[in-house]
Amino acid sequence: MYSNFRLLVISTSTIHGSSFLAYIKDDFVDFIQTDELIFVPYARPSGISYDDYTVNVQSALAEKGIAVKGLHTFSDKKEAIKQAKAIFIGGGNTFLLLKTLYELDLIGDLKTAVAAGVPYVGTSAGSNLTGLTIGTTNDMPIVYPPSFDALQFLPFNLNPHYLDPDPNSTHKGETRETRINEFHQFNSQAVLGLREGSWLHVENGEIQLKGTLSARLFQQGEEPIELNPGQLNF
Repeated sequence: MYSNFRLLVISTSTIHGSSFLAYIKDDFVDFIQTDELIFVPYARPSGISYDDYTVNVQSALAEKGIAVKGLHTFSDKKEAIKQAKAIFIGGGNTFLLLKTLYELDLIGDLKTAVAAGVPYVGTSAGSNLTGLTIGTTNDMPIVYPPSFDALQFLPFNLNPHYLDPDPNSTHKGETRETRINEFHQFNSQAVLGLREGSWLHVENGEIQLKGTLSARLFQQGEEPIELNPGQLNF
């Protein structure tokens, strides 16, 4: 499924005590191997405007000599994706992001571009899109996309920002693990929980877990498995 894809699937754009993209910036630039990219701002974290969100990315990557153009600024968005040297889809609300991409009829164009070898970087919501569906996002369904089907670059679902239960917490709500187990009552695909500061590097048909932390793999009817950094087999 992912043999021809070049993907950087990042749990979060910002870790505690760090500025936007700072901890991942060098890996990001090394991965895309180009001096320009198209940024897709449609997830709109905290309701930020497309322009302001794009400026955040431009500011973060300016020191690396990367020219960033927001997809929303192109009159012909399909052609922009077709001509893109690299594509970055940022975090925010996954439902809003996917709904907008369906409304603009860009799902097929993104699949075609990435299948042709265009580097794809996703953070948070943008990482959710690389899985089979968005059914394991942490976001509220503030809008309703026509389908939960995502870009399906990877043969599993993602849960970015995965949090382990806090044994000292008095909070009685569901843990991430509980919610994923609920998902598996009705869905069979595996779910990979990516902790903060972790990412997947997909290239040459291999999936590498990067960062210092393990990831948690959930499979229907089985106990969760901790996967250490390194090559993952799916």
